[in-house]
Amino acid sequence: MQDKNIEPKKDHNIVLENRKSMSISGITDVDSFDEKAICLYTQLGELTIQGRELHIDSMSVESGDMTITGDIWAVVYGDRDRKGPLSAIGRLFR
Repeated sequence: MQDKNIEPKKDHNIVLENRKSMSISGITDVDSFDEKAICLYTQLGELTIQGRELHIDSMSVESGDMTITGDIWAVVYGDRDRKGPLSAIGRLFR
């Protein structure tokens, strides 16, 4: 018997094209963002994207997908156990 309160696990993928465009799936929350860094949570833990002139072009709260453009310098994973819930910031991009 399955518990209906358990959310099915979504895949987490990153596609980086020419260090200028990035598509991410499996996002659970956006912690903070500016033009130099985007900090978020995925199904696999914390994720920080660093660069210059970073912009969140789109984000879907329902699917957990996001697209980012800018000059991407680094993609850094953090604590695997921190998978924050969807916040008010994340809902802004609905």
